[in-house]
Amino acid sequence: MASYYYLLSSLPDLSANEEMPITYDEFVLMCEGNVTGKKYELLKELSLDMTEGPVLSKWSEFFNNLTGEINSQRSAALGKSYQAEYDKDPVNTMIAQAAIGAKTPLEGEKLLLEREFEALDDITCGHYYDDVCLFGYAIKLKLLERQSCFVKEKGQAEFKRLFDTVQQSVYNL
Repeated sequence: MASYYYLLSSLPDLSANEEMPITYDEFVLMCEGNVTGKKYELLKELSLDMTEGPVLSKWSEFFNNLTGEINSQRSAALGKSYQAEYDKDPVNTMIAQAAIGAKTPLEGEKLLLEREFEALDDITCGHYYDDVCLFGYAIKLKLLERQSCFVKEKGQAEFKRLFDTVQQSVYNL
């Protein structure tokens, strides 16, 4: 853990409202030699749906509950029932409603990202220079990496392509 002091204090701050200051691969390279072999392997293989490791079980529980709320609200909007079990949380309910009702899918994703960062801050609160802090940072970086894949122009082009396909199908009826 002593080597975490330098590592964690040398990492740039992460914000849900800003671009990634470093890539996940750069982060993993910085961790090499500063974390144990097992933890390094966990960091190299980290995905947002993992459940084992520091922080990951609490993160997974939060993420599944948020996803459950979103799926439940989407199902209700379609007039269908949602059968999966999840713990309801009033903040998740409010954020899911706002995200689903956002003007664009990208705005909705940004609302969800802010909520995910808040949850990670709660999970890692009081942890400095330890595995909890390190893995919380890694998850945030993974979230930003996912967010960076959303390119407005590509999204609009895909929407137009899908809409044109639907229009053509309706026209052919």
